[in-house]
Amino acid sequence: MQVILLERIANLGGLGDVVKVRNGYARNFLIPQGKAKRATDAAIKEFEARRAELEKAQAEKLAQAQAMGEKLNGLVVKIAMKAGVDGRLFGSVTNFDIAEALRKQGFEVAKGQIRMPAGPLKSVGDHHVAVALHTDVVVDITVSVLAEQA
Repeated sequence: MQVILLERIANLGGLGDVVKVRNGYARNFLIPQGKAKRATDAAIKEFEARRAELEKAQAEKLAQAQAMGEKLNGLVVKIAMKAGVDGRLFGSVTNFDIAEALRKQGFEVAKGQIRMPAGPLKSVGDHHVAVALHTDVVVDITVSVLAEQA
């Protein structure tokens, strides 16, 4: 299916690009999320009329993400969990736990924006985690997992 991208999407294209994607990806994700429209002649003309407005909105989102990224860059988040004697956790620290800890510190970050390529944290210590605030803005934070005192 041919779609027009209404915002920049990683590994797919930028604002205004007409790309061919699978039908299910377009129908179930891109179109309902407002990230794309079907590439019909009418939609292309409408997009060209709104192009400046959409570019301005994208620039504002990017500026907000960069401002938040400067505040977050190098931040240390402390999370206390129950742990065994050997330093392994009973359970794990997930992206939800990190998002909640950031929310308590005053940063509104969705759990989907937290990138944990090695999976959930399962040991006590400092771990580096990436937070993707925008497709162009990815900052690193340190999650310090502490053994909870009983």
